[in-house]
Amino acid sequence: MTTLAPTSHRLVLADRVFPRTLLMDIVLVVAGAALVTILAQVSIPLKPVPITGQTLAVLLVGSTLGWARGGLALVLYAVLGLVGLPVYAPQPDGSHLTGLTAFGSPSFGYIVGFVLSAALVGWLAEREWDRKILKALVTFVAGSLAVFAIGLPWLAVVLGRFGIPNDLQSVLVAGFYPFIIGGVIKAAIAAGLLPLAWWGADRIAKKRAADQDA
Repeated sequence: MTTLAPTSHRLVLADRVFPRTLLMDIVLVVAGAALVTILAQVSIPLKPVPITGQTLAVLLVGSTLGWARGGLALVLYAVLGLVGLPVYAPQPDGSHLTGLTAFGSPSFGYIVGFVLSAALVGWLAEREWDRKILKALVTFVAGSLAVFAIGLPWLAVVLGRFGIPNDLQSVLVAGFYPFIIGGVIKAAIAAGLLPLAWWGADRIAKKRAADQDA
């Protein structure tokens, strides 16, 4: 059966734990979108872009599922919000932007950037960059910067449309500087979790193999 997973020499963590079938790929993509939705609700209100747990979820989803399934999970997440489901980070009053309102918001560029981030991190994970702490840290910092690569230009356009200063410094103050410390922390958490998860998955796989040989 055709799958969305990489070939055998491009294994990621999910392939070490779960059987590689199309049905499992679909389940993992949906689960990835669900994880981002859950961590999106962990939010610190900040204008024009809130601080949320989304980026950590994006890094974990991309590295665990690989570039194709990770990217699709974030595409699904974006589409769910656009069709009206309250999956994005809440507003200061607890409401959720959806549809065209969300699309035209200052923060939607970051959601588009999540797709690039998950795909980039997944691509590197398929090349085993998530299995050692130092390489994993580089991977997740790169994934975090990928979000800003799309999020900041989008923010600049939206700010300008509303007549708000959108020169480089103004955009960085509004959409980059407040997230540096949190981004480094999230990247460090992911860099610590993935090698540990690989260690556990390898132990489980070896135990299964030993049980089958017994």
